[in-house]
Amino acid sequence: MSRIQLALDVDDIDQAVEFYTKLFGAEPAKRRPGYANFAVVDPPLKLVLLERPGRGGSLDHLGVEVSSTEEVQAHLARIAAKGLGVEEEMGTTCCYARQDKFWVTGPGGERWEHYVVLADSETFAAADPARSTGTSDGTDAAAACCAPAAAPAR
Repeated sequence: MSRIQLALDVDDIDQAVEFYTKLFGAEPAKRRPGYANFAVVDPPLKLVLLERPGRGGSLDHLGVEVSSTEEVQAHLARIAAKGLGVEEEMGTTCCYARQDKFWVTGPGGERWEHYVVLADSETFAAADPARSTGTSDGTDAAAACCAPAAAPAR
């Protein structure tokens, strides 16, 4: 199973969840404070919502969800062989899930991740589990785990 992931910044997580539940006829697969994701069957889509007041309607990042670490590694090898800069993040915690993944940046700066979810997590990100996706304290946990640590060379 592979599906495209679309991660969106939203102003109000409750309003966004209500809208996308109606739009896709599906309840969120995971819901946490400031965060929700939908595993939509038709069309095959992983929709991730990140509450970031003032940035609603913005694309956060894109991705390809696969079903195994072996698939992640195969995509990584194929893309790296084409000369695109990749950044591996195996065994990381992001978006309330333990993941194996890598990132590649498109020519317009758009960020793509290829990933597999290994297990559920009670924390948003491994780097600072106390952080939330909200911006009331000025922190941005989504930026900490939903982007490569450094832009890869192109």
